[in-house]
Amino acid sequence: MLYFDQRTGPELGVSYPEVGVPEWYRDAKLGVFIHWGIFSVPAWAETHDGNVPVEDAFARHRYAEWYANTIRIPSSAARAHHVARYGEGTSYEDLAQQWRPTASPAELVAAVLRSGARYVVPVTKHHDGFCLWDTATTSFNTVNRGPGRDLIAEFATATRDAGARFGVYFSGALDWHVSDLAPIQSERDLFLLRRNDESFARYAATQLKELIDRFAPSILWNDIEWPDAGKGHDDYGVAALWRHYLAAVPDGVVNDRWGVPAHGYLTREYIDVSGVQQQVWESTRGLGMSFGYNANEDASHSLSPEALIRFFVDVVASNGNLLINVGPRADGTVPELQQQALDGLGRWLETNGIAIFGTRPWHRAGDADVRYTVGQGRLYAHCLSPAVGELRLPDERAHLTQVNWLGGGTTAVTDLVAPIPTALKGQAVAVADLG
Repeated sequence: MLYFDQRTGPELGVSYPEVGVPEWYRDAKLGVFIHWGIFSVPAWAETHDGNVPVEDAFARHRYAEWYANTIRIPSSAARAHHVARYGEGTSYEDLAQQWRPTASPAELVAAVLRSGARYVVPVTKHHDGFCLWDTATTSFNTVNRGPGRDLIAEFATATRDAGARFGVYFSGALDWHVSDLAPIQSERDLFLLRRNDESFARYAATQLKELIDRFAPSILWNDIEWPDAGKGHDDYGVAALWRHYLAAVPDGVVNDRWGVPAHGYLTREYIDVSGVQQQVWESTRGLGMSFGYNANEDASHSLSPEALIRFFVDVVASNGNLLINVGPRADGTVPELQQQALDGLGRWLETNGIAIFGTRPWHRAGDADVRYTVGQGRLYAHCLSPAVGELRLPDERAHLTQVNWLGGGTTAVTDLVAPIPTALKGQAVAVADLG
C-alpha cells in the first residue's frame, strides 16, 4: 500500500522557531552514538569496499541495522543468510524475543564514556519501528518484548549520572512496523516507499513528544526526514514539535535531517570535508563500516585508535563535532575492536583534551599533515603524523623561538621547524601563543 499526502512545508510558508547551535554543543566536540536493537541479534551485513553497482547498493547494504529491509530483498545474501540461520518462517520481528541483554545500559554508558565523550545519543527507534522505551503508542517495544525493560530511561539516567549530555536518535519518516510497503532497493525508493499520511505523522509526533516530555534530551537527532503530512502548521508538524521541544529544553539542539527549510547543525555521514566550514556540523560514522554491530567485520574494517584520533582532530579543526558510533553486541557488551579504539582516544584526550574541548577553528583547518585549533588564547598545532619527527609551524608564527608540547616539554624552533620530542606517542600537540 502506498500513502500519499500532497502537503509539504516549503509551499505552506511555515514559520520555524530559531534552532541555533548552543555553545555547550560547540564546546563538547565528541559524542557517542549507540545503535542497539533487534538488529544486534543477527548482527549481519555484507562486508565490501563499497564499490558495488548502484542497483545492488541496498541488496548488499553494509549497515547491519538495515537487516529488516535487506532480508526482504529476495536476491540478497542477507536473505539467504537469514533463511539458513533462522528458517523461512522466522520474520525479523520474531527476533525481538531473542534479544535478551545481560549487560545494562549503565554498563554500556560507562564503557563508551571511556572515550572522553561529552554526550551520548542512543537509538530510541530505528527504521524497524521497535521502540526502546515504554511508549503508549505501540506494544512493539522493549518493555513488552525481548529485554523487558525501558532501555532509554536507563540510558538517560546513566548518562546524566556520569556528567554527560543525553540525546535521542529517532527515525522520523521510516517505520517498517506500521507500514506494508515493498522493501527499499534504491535511493529513489528511500523517498517513495515511506508513509506520508496524517495518521502516521501524528503517530511519529506522539512518540517524539513522549521522548521530549519524559527525557528532556539535549539533542533531537532525527533521521530520514519527517512525514510530509507533518511539515505544515499542525500541532504534529516539525515547527510545532520544535517549539514544544525548545520550551522544555531551552538549550536543546536539533540536526538537519527533517526535510524542512530550517535546521540546527549539519550532519555528514561517512563523508570527509575539506577546510573550515562556516556552519557548525557533525561528522558521524561507525568505528567499522556499519552502525549496528556486524559480526562479519574485523580489524581491516575498523578504525584503529590512531586512525580514530586523526579523524577526530581533522573534524574538530574543520569546525565540527564527531558523533562516533558504537554498535554493541546483543548482550550489551562493546566489541573488543571498538572498545580498543574508544580507550585509545580517551587516553589521548587525558593529555590533549585542552586542545580539543572548548576550542574553535583557526582561520584555516591546517597545513599538510598539521591541524589547528584555538582556545585559551593559544594556537594548538596537531601533528597527525608524529613519526616524521618534526613539526613545521605556520608562516604566521615565524617569530617563535620555541614551542611547548602537551605532555612533552619544550623544543626550540629553527626556521619554523620544531623537533617532536621522542617521548611523545601517537598524535603530538604543540602549543603556541595566538599573539
